[in-house]
Amino acid sequence: MEFYLFILGVLFLTALADLVVGVSNDAVNFLNSAVGSKAASRRTIMIIAGLGVVVGTTFSSGMMEVARKGIFNPEYYTLHEVMIIFLAVMLTDILLLDLYNTFGLPTSTTVSIVFEIFGGAVAIAFTKVNSNGNGIAGVLAHINSANIVTIISGIGLSIVFAFFFGVIIQFITRWIFTFNYKKPFKRYGAIYCGLALATITYFILVKGAKGSSLISTENAKWIYDHILEIIGVSFIFWTVLWQFILLFTKINVLKIIVLIGTFALALAFAANDLVNFIGAPLGALSAFQIGKASGDFNPLTLTMEALRNPVRANTWILLLAGVVMVITLWISKKARTVTKTEVNLGRQDEGVERFESSVLARSIVRMGVALGGSLKKITPLSIQNTITKRIDPNQFKPQVFVDGEAPSFDLLRAAVNLMVASALVSFGTSLKLPLSTTFVTFMVAMSTSLADKAWGRESAVYRVTGVLTVIGGWFVTAFLAFSTCFLFSLFIFYVKLPAILILVAFGFYFYFRSARIHRAREEKFTRLEQKVLLKTGELDRVTNILREIGEFLNAIVDIIEQNINGLVNNQLKELKATRKQAKKLAADSNGIISDILNYLTAGTEDEKEFTARYAREIGGIQIINENLKSLTAENFQHINNNHKPPEAVQATELQTAFDLFKKILQSTAKALGERQFSRQEELMGLLQELKQSIQQYDKNQMKRIKKKASGARQSLLFISVLSKLERIAEQAVRLLQLY
Repeated sequence: MEFYLFILGVLFLTALADLVVGVSNDAVNFLNSAVGSKAASRRTIMIIAGLGVVVGTTFSSGMMEVARKGIFNPEYYTLHEVMIIFLAVMLTDILLLDLYNTFGLPTSTTVSIVFEIFGGAVAIAFTKVNSNGNGIAGVLAHINSANIVTIISGIGLSIVFAFFFGVIIQFITRWIFTFNYKKPFKRYGAIYCGLALATITYFILVKGAKGSSLISTENAKWIYDHILEIIGVSFIFWTVLWQFILLFTKINVLKIIVLIGTFALALAFAANDLVNFIGAPLGALSAFQIGKASGDFNPLTLTMEALRNPVRANTWILLLAGVVMVITLWISKKARTVTKTEVNLGRQDEGVERFESSVLARSIVRMGVALGGSLKKITPLSIQNTITKRIDPNQFKPQVFVDGEAPSFDLLRAAVNLMVASALVSFGTSLKLPLSTTFVTFMVAMSTSLADKAWGRESAVYRVTGVLTVIGGWFVTAFLAFSTCFLFSLFIFYVKLPAILILVAFGFYFYFRSARIHRAREEKFTRLEQKVLLKTGELDRVTNILREIGEFLNAIVDIIEQNINGLVNNQLKELKATRKQAKKLAADSNGIISDILNYLTAGTEDEKEFTARYAREIGGIQIINENLKSLTAENFQHINNNHKPPEAVQATELQTAFDLFKKILQSTAKALGERQFSRQEELMGLLQELKQSIQQYDKNQMKRIKKKASGARQSLLFISVLSKLERIAEQAVRLLQLY
């Protein structure tokens, strides 16, 4: 018995950890609309979401049965085997979800828990059928195959329905209200609000009543029997109320709807997904209690058919889980990272993109462009003009809020996101289907952004890559969840206590290791995003751009210094690393270009007189990037092809030229950062000195070629490197001259 008490202790400790990593991933499901639209301060949003989570936990009792009997047939498993499965599930879930959180990718906690239980159950089933020779048929008998198919089908259909309804409802809503929705909203807004809130109210009451540990069966039945009356009364009540508010007050009703919707979706999340975090420990607790009550506590022979009996979870345990989730919402940095990923993929304007382009994304965008062109040819011009007029994303002109950040999309889209997502999630939960809230909310958010024309030609390929990465991650989740839990279950089954201790120790190591990786990644993205945000006065905007360029030039010095050292010392690994760094720096410098473009578009008419200057500035940055990428690529290719590194005399001249180059770029960076524009003449003198030195080194190289003192490839590379150093230095000094 002591061994199983130990397992229970580990399970409930892992439940706390799983609540933390699970909520960090799933917080995006109910926070993205309110956070992205800036419906309120983050503090207000978190308070409302927290209330929704706490209330929702009491509605999740009915979902707990999924973990106990929804995936496997408990009568085929003993107490010992069930405890192993649930422990392997929790250890796998923590590692898997924390991995996704580290890289800011929203995944489905529902898919993870379903496939983890599936993998663990199959693993233990294999140990049993191997001994009795029943084969695959014996394994299938242990698994609730029909229920698994239903669950997977429900999840798959939810993706399709979420995308379809998101596009259609957002298109109709935007067609009616446009981006300048204030005037139309005075006329038709009350009906829209009444419909939205009637939908939200219905799903809060009807869905919650079915799984609540607080509402009696009789009251839940009464609510279910009066569904139509509830919808009708709710619609009339909310429509009349909002019409009064719209006519006689200046209250922004959309903000209220978004906040109410955030509460509703947080409630639906907690009701639907709490089973993903504590369902396994509660299932293990039920199994242990069944064993104690049996009178003959023999874990190796006592089968678990009693797990099929319905059990209501303890309300206090559910509330405690809700409190842990709320605390996590407030303190988890990874929750903010995952939320940023989804908000950025759906934002209306351009900015720093977290994903690079991919071959598949480029192909999809080309097909989309071609399809759009074909539709234009067959669509009457009058209809095209009407659509363009009614749905014109250029009308989206966000204002800067108190926290200094502009909304990523408007309140109208946020309201549609919440209304459609909460309806679908709550409906699935009311049918006792463990619907993936992540799949639904993500696909709704992406579909509404598509309907709003948020993915322009400038950003579409990066956004599509991001969406494909997230969706691809969902399939990887299923595979990793199944295979990892399968292996963990076998490991614990055969090795017992040492296996548990090893896996727990590995979990601790993995968690702290991933925290360091996450911190480093977020520091980079935060730096880039802060550069794009235009915060205060005009002087600060220019200062921010100058500081960015200075950091950019210093980074170039570091990359080229490492690259030349790698070339001279014949170090392929270092050359490969600097080639990657050059590509990464070029991608990061898009933040500077975005900052400049945002500065121009957000500025006054007088500022726009300097458009030519900033165009040259952008051009200079692009020229520097091209030369840097070319320099690092050529040096890598030279050594990768096993050509000879530079001769000693060439290495000396390269180092001398680089030292002067380094002085120029670092001095330029400092002058830009400190706004020392008077140093232009000094730097022009240094640039001229570099040009003269390079000219002399080129002459020296020509002499060496005539004397056959160096190979042809060495000579070409030497001249090319010097030429690129000169071009980069020249463009750097010109950046200072623009000011």
